Amino acid sequence: MKKLNKNQIRLIRIIVCALAFLVIFVVGKTTDIIWYAELAVYMAIYLAIGYDVLWRAVRNIAHGQIFDENFLMCIATIGAFATGEYPEAVAVMLLYQVGELFQNYAVGKSRKSISSLMNIRPENAVVLREGQEVEVLPEEVKVGDVLVVRAGEKVPVDGVVIKGEGSVDTSALTGESMPRAVYEGSEILSGTINLSGVLYIGAKKEYCDSTVAKILDMVENASEKKAKAENFITRFARYYTPFVVISAILLAVIPPLVTNIHDGAVWTDWLKRALTFLVISCPCALVISIPMSFFGGIGSASRKGILFKGTCYLEMLGKANVYVFDKTGTLTKGKFEVVSVVPENNKEEILRVASIAESGSLHPIAKSITSAYGNAAVSADYEVKELAGRGMVAKGAKGSILCGNARLMVENKIAFIPVEEEGSVVYVAKNGKYLGAIVIADTVRPEAKEVIEELKKEGAKTVMLTGDNEKYARKIANEVGIDDYKYGLLPADKVVQMEALMESKRKKDTVVYVGDGVNDAPVLTRSDIGVSMGGTGSDSAVEASDMVLMHDNLKGITEAKKISKKTLRLAYENIVFILLVKAVVLILGALGIANMWLAVFADVGVAVLATLNSMRALKTNKNN
Repeated sequence: MKKLNKNQIRLIRIIVCALAFLVIFVVGKTTDIIWYAELAVYMAIYLAIGYDVLWRAVRNIAHGQIFDENFLMCIATIGAFATGEYPEAVAVMLLYQVGELFQNYAVGKSRKSISSLMNIRPENAVVLREGQEVEVLPEEVKVGDVLVVRAGEKVPVDGVVIKGEGSVDTSALTGESMPRAVYEGSEILSGTINLSGVLYIGAKKEYCDSTVAKILDMVENASEKKAKAENFITRFARYYTPFVVISAILLAVIPPLVTNIHDGAVWTDWLKRALTFLVISCPCALVISIPMSFFGGIGSASRKGILFKGTCYLEMLGKANVYVFDKTGTLTKGKFEVVSVVPENNKEEILRVASIAESGSLHPIAKSITSAYGNAAVSADYEVKELAGRGMVAKGAKGSILCGNARLMVENKIAFIPVEEEGSVVYVAKNGKYLGAIVIADTVRPEAKEVIEELKKEGAKTVMLTGDNEKYARKIANEVGIDDYKYGLLPADKVVQMEALMESKRKKDTVVYVGDGVNDAPVLTRSDIGVSMGGTGSDSAVEASDMVLMHDNLKGITEAKKISKKTLRLAYENIVFILLVKAVVLILGALGIANMWLAVFADVGVAVLATLNSMRALKTNKNN
């Protein structure tokens, strides 16, 4: 039999107590039931539905936390019993539990929206031990173990494919719907799903250090760091709760003293007003709805592959107005690509010849050339040799090939035409004759310019920090529309630049740094909000950041900003709505116009309406 969860148990308790309440309420209204029997039944129902609230109040008082919603609920309901309003006392507690159930359901829904994205934890791992396949827990995998991952199975830890090839689904991690091809030598992240074939993977990390574990830990602990709007509740309650308790006491005592000290009916009437005043003033609507807004915002962002390490960063991003970007791997793809071949009319032959020489190298430039050619260049007739700092030489029966920098051309007395384009230039010669040049560079992310434009439309300042030379830095900055840039920076220099920016900023400014590399970790930590590229970014950058873009798309920044603004708007809507309703009903309660049922609406009803509004933060759409 399936075990009931807490919400199901609470629902059953509410239903049973509600039915019992209806029975005794009808019996009490239609028959002459003895008062102490009626009191006993109502008290039994009250204890059954509210024992956890009573216990929390006692426990919190013992820990010095007196003025909270549990304390107010206890005073209000016990006072109602004291004045003979048994049905009202039970109804308040019953409806309060309905509100708590609704809150738990809403929180559970938002958690589910996050866990649906994060449903990537592998249940087990298959490793080769002494030639045999052994099934173990992911936590038992050691660095160096050989993992066997079949089609449909999740990769348990980060590693490298050492045998086999196929395609993997990385959508849970990066948001990319297109399967990614993997083969021998490909790095592969935990949480990805093998779609075809059998992959033998060498484990590079233990489970606790793997991508999937870090992501899950990040999400599970996201609510630990409270945002300012949530801290507002704590500050608010510190003054609000004592104020309403003292006001209720004064309301119960002063008017009878002024009017007629000897009339017991007057004391009872003003005591009822004071108790109604307490129920109305209960801040549970704020306590429930404001955190729900932020947790809903985190859930909405998570479904788009944007992970916040705390609700405080979700709040701050909506007000961010200074954005500092790393260049390589952030504004650019961080990968070498062939951007041009000179002369263009001989492109195919130049790439073919260069691919023969570069086929023996694992250098990123070599890979970009062989990738650009596309077809496998035949190098069997050549002996390939790498010359450190110069390039590649291929010699065979059909002659020789030189493929490298200007120094290699000069050493071999090849007359070549210098190319002044930005990027790495590879000159190609065959049998002593110059063929042409290949220009290789890191290319700008296709979405970078659009994101920068959108940020600047909102009045944000944009800055780029890079270690590249001034000429290349200016080219990239102009291409994407960056306001300012600093070039020739070492990692320590980036920190100095960020320190200067943080010290010179205005009080209302919020600085965001976006980076992906190991050298970005210190700057990410120093900024108000550090944003890392989760898919291609280094472990240290992801660890140091406050927000992670799992899909490696800069549009996540503007998407997250929209979600942040929507979340803040919902939170402030709730605060204004709740306080306005309470203010009106508090005045009515003090004048004796509002009864306990209206007080219940001002407390539980408003909480439900505010929570419904908060749940809108879970919805994702184009306009957010």
